[in-house]
Amino acid sequence: MRDGILHNPRCSKSRETLKLLRDRGVDLPVIEYLQTPPTKAELAEICRLLGVKPLQLVRTKEALFTELGLGKDNGYSDAQWLAVLAEHPKLLERPIVIHKGRAAIGRPPEQVLALFDGR
Repeated sequence: MRDGILHNPRCSKSRETLKLLRDRGVDLPVIEYLQTPPTKAELAEICRLLGVKPLQLVRTKEALFTELGLGKDNGYSDAQWLAVLAEHPKLLERPIVIHKGRAAIGRPPEQVLALFDGR
């Protein structure tokens, strides 16, 4: 997965994280993931970098989650959750910053700064 910030300009945490990085002189590519959704393979790589299961990247409080009839305990496999995220990128937790083979979710935004210690 290439370096960058998976960004949704309508999300306040995403905007705050991007501003925080720019204020610190970090210039990463901005990937508007709703326009260019990550593939299942890229999502799997993001999970690996974050050390999480795909379900942990799903925004379960998003209205779309309920509209799709999804549930945390529906028995979906990791591959099935990756497929859901690939098909419905709006459900992806955000923002996600990837830098030099490491990743962090910007919740809170300051959490991503650890990726740049020693750059």
